[in-house]
Order: sequence, then structure tokens, then C-alpha cells
Amino acid sequence: MKVSTKGDYGVRALIELARRYGEGPIQSAEIAARQHIPEPYLDQILTTLRRAGFIRSTRGPQGGHALIREPGELNLREVIEALEGSLNPIDCLSESSACSRSGGCAQRSVWEEVRDATCQILERTSIADLAARERPAVGGRYYI
Repeated sequence: MKVSTKGDYGVRALIELARRYGEGPIQSAEIAARQHIPEPYLDQILTTLRRAGFIRSTRGPQGGHALIREPGELNLREVIEALEGSLNPIDCLSESSACSRSGGCAQRSVWEEVRDATCQILERTSIADLAARERPAVGGRYYI
């Protein structure tokens, strides 16, 4: 599994919303600035997250975006699947795929284990867990 920029930025946006959970809507410009995400791309990602039922968006001067569910109830698996699609590391694991080697493939069980292990890790990791781990960025300076 490889997480694209869309997945990375989407998780970062949710972490920012989790850190401010219960404080009301946060404008996309603020999320973009704090998480170093290009705002036009963030707006597309926020639309995907809203359609997936993770956030609500409110228009207007007091508007912005907020999590619908508590951050501890939102696991990383459902977020990544909403942003990236299937977690199958190989196409033949999907139910709609017709494998020419069905039943006789030596690799299939290994790829199933990889998928299952990945799913377990992502399911037990919540957005709240990630928000708790995140440290504030140091103002763009490099220290030795």
C-alpha cells in the first residue's frame, strides 16, 4: 500500500480538525497554513471528507469545517479507504477481479496477510491517536 499526497493531506487535515474538536468550524485557509497544504487542493480533499461523512462544512464568515464524530471514533482505515480506495496490495484480492490462477496461486495468501495486517494497524489507530502524537512545527528553522 502506498499512500498518495491526497491521503497524506487528508489525514493531516483531520488531525488539525481533531486538535480543535469542539471549538467550532475552522476555515480551510487556517488548516492549509497550519498543515502546509496547498489550499486549492485542500478544498478538493475536504469535499471528499465531507461526502464520506467525516466532516461538516458551513459557509459564511463564521463558517469552516468541523469533525462530525469524535476523533477517537474515527479510525485511519476508514479515512484511507475513503481517500485512496481499496487497501488490497494486489488487484487479484478484490472480489470483482477474475484471477486466471484462482486457487493455485502461491502468492495470494501472502498478499492477504499483508492486507490483513495493514487493516489491523489502521483500524486500531484513531485520528485522536495521531493528533496526540503530533508536535507543533518549529517556525521553519533548522536546528542542530
